[in-house]
Amino acid sequence: MREPLSEPAPAKVNLALHVVGRREDGFHLLHTLCVFTELADLVTATPARRDRLTLSGPFGADLPNGRSNLVLRALEKYRARFPDHLPEGIEIHLEKHLPVAAGLGGGSADAAAVLRILARMSQTPPADAELFALAATLGADVPMCLLSRPCEVGGIGEEITPLPDFPQMHLVLVNPLEEVSTPDVFRKLSKKHNPPMPDMPDPLERAALLSLWLADTRNDLEEPATELVPAIGTIIAAIATTPGCVTARMSGSGATCFGLYGSAAAAHQAAHDLRETFAGYWVAATPLLDA
Repeated sequence: MREPLSEPAPAKVNLALHVVGRREDGFHLLHTLCVFTELADLVTATPARRDRLTLSGPFGADLPNGRSNLVLRALEKYRARFPDHLPEGIEIHLEKHLPVAAGLGGGSADAAAVLRILARMSQTPPADAELFALAATLGADVPMCLLSRPCEVGGIGEEITPLPDFPQMHLVLVNPLEEVSTPDVFRKLSKKHNPPMPDMPDPLERAALLSLWLADTRNDLEEPATELVPAIGTIIAAIATTPGCVTARMSGSGATCFGLYGSAAAAHQAAHDLRETFAGYWVAATPLLDA
């Protein structure tokens, strides 16, 4: 097979993120609701003489194209685990549309997309359980990005419960184009043992139910991230005033903030208004991926 294969790498958004503990090895325990968007990076792989990574897109220049890139590490780990499954060389092209170090799981999503492509390329595709186990060795967010569907996540990211129902919603994402170091945010977090999220409605298929549930949740990393990037607080306040906004919050460890909307029209109007308010910031409107 010589034809290129492509996979989207959807942005991950934490609608709620509770830090509920810390293990002895230093890893934090989380309880989070993750959703994924139609807005995505694009990963394309083609059989080649040797393994190689090329980059393009609005944020391609912000990434290394060597072994420090998680995309190449995903390829290396897949080859080590399944040495006879792949062509001798693979050229991977990453079209980077998501800002880097933005709380959107971009690097993890890219690595997960690579794993999905390699499984498609393989003469004998691995079982799902094997692929998820391999994803976990690349980082806590990679298994949930491998799924790329609404899910409740616990532990350090390994406890994933897909949600069979989820309302059709739209997001506006705003990033001040300031990278945020996740370790720095966790170091500034004063309380590391917080209450978990409340029980989720079952089924969770109406926007009104989601809105009521989100009112009793939070992102525990929002306050320490705002100390590092004060613009986060300003962005959230501006998003919250846009018509139709259900929830305004920060995603992940920041600095991307989001507004949640019930219609595409409301989301696109909010994005238009926020671009005028925050000239020079990255602003995007996107639907959520279905459950």
